[in-house]
Amino acid sequence: MGILNGDIPLNNLRFKDDKLPTDTSIDQKRTEDSVLEKFVPYAPNNIRKRSVDSIELNRKKHIAYLLKGLQGLGRWAAVLDASKPWLMYWILHSLDLLDYTLDDTMKQRAIQTLKRWQLPSGGFGGGGDQLAHLATTYAAVNSLAILGTQEAYDVIDRTSLYTFLMRMKQPDGSFTMHEGGEIDIRGSYCALSTAALTQLLTPELEENCIVFIKEAQTYEGGIGPYPGKEAHNGYTFCGLAAMEIVGGMDELDMDTLLAWCSGRQMSLEGGFQGRTNKLVDGCYSFWGAGDFPIIKAELERSNQGDHDYMFDREALQEYILLCCQSDYGGLIDKPGKGADYYHTCYCLSGLSSSQHTIEYVPVPHIRGGLRSLLWTCRNDFTVVGDIENTLAPTHPVHNITLRAARNMIRYFYGDILTKEIELDLPVDDEPVDE
Repeated sequence: MGILNGDIPLNNLRFKDDKLPTDTSIDQKRTEDSVLEKFVPYAPNNIRKRSVDSIELNRKKHIAYLLKGLQGLGRWAAVLDASKPWLMYWILHSLDLLDYTLDDTMKQRAIQTLKRWQLPSGGFGGGGDQLAHLATTYAAVNSLAILGTQEAYDVIDRTSLYTFLMRMKQPDGSFTMHEGGEIDIRGSYCALSTAALTQLLTPELEENCIVFIKEAQTYEGGIGPYPGKEAHNGYTFCGLAAMEIVGGMDELDMDTLLAWCSGRQMSLEGGFQGRTNKLVDGCYSFWGAGDFPIIKAELERSNQGDHDYMFDREALQEYILLCCQSDYGGLIDKPGKGADYYHTCYCLSGLSSSQHTIEYVPVPHIRGGLRSLLWTCRNDFTVVGDIENTLAPTHPVHNITLRAARNMIRYFYGDILTKEIELDLPVDDEPVDE
C-alpha cells in the first residue's frame, strides 16, 4: 500500500479537529506540516512527482555516526551514565542491522567493558558502581549476543544471573527492575527475554507471569505498565514478547489488542504513535510494528487463518526513510529533531520489521527458550526505495538479528539441542535471484 503511491491527496489524510482546536490537535497539525514538507516531492498529485523507488537509506552516514559513538560521547551523555549497556546495545544492534561487522579489536574492547558491569551478586549494572538492573541486564546480554563469540557468551555468569532474576521476581508474577525498584511490564520482558536466551527459564521464574501481564491489558486493548494504567505501545510490545516467551498469548483479548495496535499507525505520517491522541515518533516504528509478527503468530496458532502483518508496511518505511533520517547520520523522532542512538536503533529495528516477513512455525515438542528458534525468515520482502535499503532481519521477540539470537541460543542450549531437535527446526527460505 503506502501513502505516496496511493491516489488519495495528502491533505485528505490530515487530522480533523471538527473546528474545535485543542493543544493536542494544534501539536498534531504542526507535526503533519513538518511531515508534508518531506512528502510533497513524492505526493500522488504532484505533477513533478519523484519516484518512491529513488528513496535511499543513508547507510554510510548512519554507520559513521554509530562508529563515532563507540569512540566516546560528549557531555550531553552524562545524563546517561547509568545507561551505558543501553548505549552499547543501541549502537551494536544498529550496526548489525546495517550488516556492518566490527573488527576483533572493537569486539574485544566491548567484551572487556561489559565484564566490568557485571555484579558478583548477579546481573549487569548501568556502568561502574551501579546497581544491577533488569533493563541494563537485558541490554548487556543482547550486546553480548550481537558480539557473538564464545568469549562474549562466557562473560555471562548464569548461576548468579539466575539468582538475580529470582530476587527480582515477585509473588504476583511481576518483577522489580532493581532491588527496591519499581514494578512494570518492562521488568517482565527484560527478565524473560534474558532467561530465554541463556537457558534460565524455569517454572519458578515463569510462575504467575501470565496472570500479571493479562491483568495489565486495558479496556482499549493495549497493555499498560501494570494493571490499571493506560495502554502504551512500548509496554504493549514488552507484554506481547513476554507472553510469547511463556506461551501465554492465548490469554489476551486478541480482538481489542489487534484493533488498538492497528489504530496506532498514523493516517498521514505512516509512522506509529505510542498512545491514543499522541504524536508520531520514530522509535515506535519498532514498538508499534514489532507487535504484529507476534500477533500474527498467535492468530495462526489459534486457527484464525493466515494473516499479513496487519499494518501498512510501505507507509511506515516512507515515514522512516523520508522523515527520520538526519542529514548528519543517525535517525530521529520526527522532522526537526536531532539524531540519537535510541531512535537510530528503534527506527532501524522498525524498518527491518516492516521489510521482512518473519513467521513462527509451531513444533509442539519444542518448548521454553528453544521456541525462539521457531521464527523463520520468508522470501516475502516489502522494501520501499532502493533494494539496497534492505536491512538484516531482526528477531520478533528479542530484537537482535535472527543470526545473533540463534547463535546465542544454540550455545547455551547445546546440552539439550539434540540432532533430532535440530532436524525439526524450521529453516529460512533460500534466497531467490531476481
